[in-house]
Amino acid sequence: MQHLRITSPAHLTDQVVELFTRDPAVSQLAVLRGAAIEPVGDIVLVDIAREAVNELVDRLDSLGIPEHGTIHIDPVTTWVSRAGYDSERHTPGSSADAVVWADVTQRAYEEAELNWTYLAFMTLATLLASIAIVVDSQVLVIGAMVLGPEFVPIAALGLALVRRRRTLFGLAARTLFIGFGVAISATTVAAFAARALGWVVTKDVTGERPGTDFIYSPDKWSFIVALIAAAAGVLSLTSAKVGGLSGVFISVTTVPAAGNVALGIAFGAWNEVSGSAVQLALNISGMVLAGWATLAVQHLVWNRKAHHRRRLLARHREQHGTGTT
Repeated sequence: MQHLRITSPAHLTDQVVELFTRDPAVSQLAVLRGAAIEPVGDIVLVDIAREAVNELVDRLDSLGIPEHGTIHIDPVTTWVSRAGYDSERHTPGSSADAVVWADVTQRAYEEAELNWTYLAFMTLATLLASIAIVVDSQVLVIGAMVLGPEFVPIAALGLALVRRRRTLFGLAARTLFIGFGVAISATTVAAFAARALGWVVTKDVTGERPGTDFIYSPDKWSFIVALIAAAAGVLSLTSAKVGGLSGVFISVTTVPAAGNVALGIAFGAWNEVSGSAVQLALNISGMVLAGWATLAVQHLVWNRKAHHRRRLLARHREQHGTGTT
């Protein structure tokens, strides 16, 4: 169940109300005339089945509500309502599977933004990964993977391709490129300092590392794991179930590969640099491809669900208009 709060100019309110009237997906509808001060207008409150949100938001957009007012979309975590139960039962699809594209797109824009917080997390994660490589610690590698903030910008690239958002694609690509560049540069400087102090020697970087050698040894499984992990991650981001994200963070080796690139540069271990760079490229390309494919399938499925719902709604309104049940 989703709650919509719509601020509408007075001359559009009747059209907004008509949009929701007699829609089986709506369980609650209220209008507060003249309640909005900025922007001036009315407030329309709607409880609606999650499966129908995209279609109705698109129709609100066609009315011009975003230009003249606002649309707030909030999940209803707990509700007790017979009407709410009936609205979800009569709406095609499953609430847990439904993708609210407005919510997913906004989160992508927000979390793909290049800011100091993103750069700080990226740098700290890469520094931690470099230490994990030096001491050959799988536990620290996992910690670096979880700390890294790169997954949402990577997923945003796939979303931008599916939703045809050039601005989002450029924003996410810029964030990834600069984020990895800054993190690798800062870690390289730290590695030079550790080398000068004698804390890290060449053998620590080029010697046997059975616990972390997968970081610089890419193979077909690196790409396959990236595909599977990204598909699971996108499903977690777009559905009502978010339990899969932690598994994504500890499945792909983007940040550890970046850490090893920095160490390789500092110690002149170019085999390490090339292997880790290939690992990084395989992981990112696999995740972008899987994210795009997963979102494209979801987009196709929910377009068909929306078309089916429109047919059912037209039939419902025809029966209602003729007085039949």
